[in-house]
Amino acid sequence: MLRIKRLYTFIIQTFLPVFVMTFAICLFIVLMQFIWRYVEDFVGKGLDNLVLAELFLYAALSLVPMALPLSLLLASLMAFGNLGERMELLAIKAAGVSLLKAMSPLIILVACIAIGGFFYQNEAMPRIQVKFRSLLLSIKQKSPELDIPEGSFYSGIPNYSLYVKEKDKKTKMLRDVMIYDTSKGFDNMAVIVCDSAAMTGSEDKTFVLLNLYNGQQFSNFRQADLSNTRSRNNTKFVPYSRENFKEKEVIISVNTGFDRMDESNLEGTQISKNIAQLSRSIDSMSYRLDSINIKDRQIIGKHTYLTYRSARENQIPATTGGQTPPPVEEKKAEAKASVTPIDYDSLLSSFSRDEMMQYLSSASNDAENSKYNIIERTQKKNLQKNIRFHMIERHQKFTLSFACLIFFFIGAPLGAIIRKGGLGMPVVVSVCLFIIYYIINNIGYKMARDGVWEVWQGMWLSSAVLFPLGVFLTYKAMNDSTLFNPEAYSKFFRKILFIKSPAKISDEDRNAIVSRIPDVSTFAIEPETMAGLQAMDSDKLRDIIQNYSNYGYGKDIQLASLSILKSRGAEINDIIDKQDKRYIDAAESYYNASSRLTIAAYILFIILFATKLIGIAAILIYIPFYVRSMMYYSTFYKDIKSKSRWYHIIIGILSFTIYPLVYFFVKKEMAKDKKELEIITFS
Repeated sequence: MLRIKRLYTFIIQTFLPVFVMTFAICLFIVLMQFIWRYVEDFVGKGLDNLVLAELFLYAALSLVPMALPLSLLLASLMAFGNLGERMELLAIKAAGVSLLKAMSPLIILVACIAIGGFFYQNEAMPRIQVKFRSLLLSIKQKSPELDIPEGSFYSGIPNYSLYVKEKDKKTKMLRDVMIYDTSKGFDNMAVIVCDSAAMTGSEDKTFVLLNLYNGQQFSNFRQADLSNTRSRNNTKFVPYSRENFKEKEVIISVNTGFDRMDESNLEGTQISKNIAQLSRSIDSMSYRLDSINIKDRQIIGKHTYLTYRSARENQIPATTGGQTPPPVEEKKAEAKASVTPIDYDSLLSSFSRDEMMQYLSSASNDAENSKYNIIERTQKKNLQKNIRFHMIERHQKFTLSFACLIFFFIGAPLGAIIRKGGLGMPVVVSVCLFIIYYIINNIGYKMARDGVWEVWQGMWLSSAVLFPLGVFLTYKAMNDSTLFNPEAYSKFFRKILFIKSPAKISDEDRNAIVSRIPDVSTFAIEPETMAGLQAMDSDKLRDIIQNYSNYGYGKDIQLASLSILKSRGAEINDIIDKQDKRYIDAAESYYNASSRLTIAAYILFIILFATKLIGIAAILIYIPFYVRSMMYYSTFYKDIKSKSRWYHIIIGILSFTIYPLVYFFVKKEMAKDKKELEIITFS
């Protein structure tokens, strides 16, 4: 009996609920994007709720290929991020199970999902796409419901323009109605003006009945004899009629019903075919295209501009003195031997400038005329385009399944590296990666559709770009790489930019300072205050040590809090290190020395900025010095909490644009902040 290991069961149980949730969320998001895109085609048409529900169902099913890779990426990232955040992944590795082995049940599961996605694309999507596209086109072609506004002309009815000044909501009567009727042409236009009107529609929604009350009708009319007389006498007389009425009925033919498009109209397109049908269609169209190309080459050969070869061949006699005519091969060999090669350079140089212009113009006209002899040029272009569409559709059957595997091998290692679960960081990372994939996939699709690239190159472009990323992340996660550790990148840039780190306090000096911290019993502090301090946790005591003045405490409370931490055996080395004045002085001196070089690079950049090419080189020189100085700036303020975060952001932006001016301000602020820095003493 096949039994699954408990670890594999646990990992699958961790992944599946997250995958179901993320798939539902992603499908809902892409469906909302579809509704937002086509909302203008739905509003105001009086569609039945069942029709809208059917459309949204088909739209959701057709959007599964877009939502599935994104949901797999997000689910794998969240699942392994949760395992890493809860230290469960660390326990799995400590038990001797590698990351790849822990991923193995999910690899099998995702492979099954990818295979299912392939069959879904091949078997279900053609039927879904036909029903979805036909229903969507039917909705787009449906006329909007008649909703005549107040105070403006309404031209939603063909050949009619209606104006209603006011609508009575209780009686549903239209007041002060004006109708322009051009159904018989502009020459026979009719204008109807009435005090009120009532509008009713037929049950089959094929016409509208207007009951008009107390009005007049003005209409032009042209009779044959009158029109002929007018044309003979060249007069401007136009006969018209005027009719007064108390009640009049006008029937307007307008189709506001919903007519479904016949699905058979889309049966021959590429969206309605599976792989076997697409392959047969591509083969038949390629065979037809080859036959057209053969005929085109024959026609081009007959209408070529240089016809001296055919003229030479025509001069060969058909018979030779009653003897048997030579074979065709011998004729061709003799014709080839008798033709003298033409030196085109010497031929062109023998013509004058006017003759050259005349001959070139004649050749251009002949070439322009001969292109029309190529048969079925439009049909050939459409055939080539149709072949590309069929090949794109065939490749899309496979790219979805491969994208699912790629996104899993990106999301799972990335979650193991980031070690953050939930819907925070994983969602941001997943959306960014999917946007990159979507952009690259669209670029490849358009290149393949327009024939710029081969179809397989365009359709597999996104997979070729993201596949190395999945391999790289999997390799890094298996080797416990600190891929997103800021310290690792900080060390790398410090090494490149030759950034020195100020020497920190030595262990001997730190131990000497710790040994001079007095015991808790030696402080002359009120018992209630001391009891309150001892009841606090270590994090709260650390906050009091750093910000005691903000709480209204004195230095005795600061020192007492430090003594309590010492008595608990808590880690206080970081607190002692922040009191090292030599570290702060070294960071300040490094910043000043680096800023002098940065100012020199800034001045060089300003001088050379007028020259475009040299200006680009100057800014590339300025940026490393700027980054170097700002890293020294951050080193100085790393342990000093006197400035807000927005202050440092503004200083960084202003320093890039006007570094010399900002430097003198920052230098002054550093000196002031260093004086205000509290150093713990033990006297």
